[in-house]
Amino acid sequence: MKRIDSKTPLLNLTVEEFLEVSKKLTADENYAHGLKGLAKFLGCSRSKASEIKSSGILDEAIIQKGNLIIIDKKKALELLRK
Repeated sequence: MKRIDSKTPLLNLTVEEFLEVSKKLTADENYAHGLKGLAKFLGCSRSKASEIKSSGILDEAIIQKGNLIIIDKKKALELLRK
């Protein structure tokens, strides 16, 4: 499929092109980024999100390299249910 320019108006996209763009956007919604993203996902403050992260409950759902934190939302929900 052709590369879609970010300045292309939505009205000029075909249904197939629009669906391709939509899939890319929803794929990123499976992850939260940073403590701010974790806090938003959990619906709590950043300090509470930091406490939860530090507790080790979500270790299997978190990938961290230095200050970069990525949380797999689906896995985090499974771990919180336990």
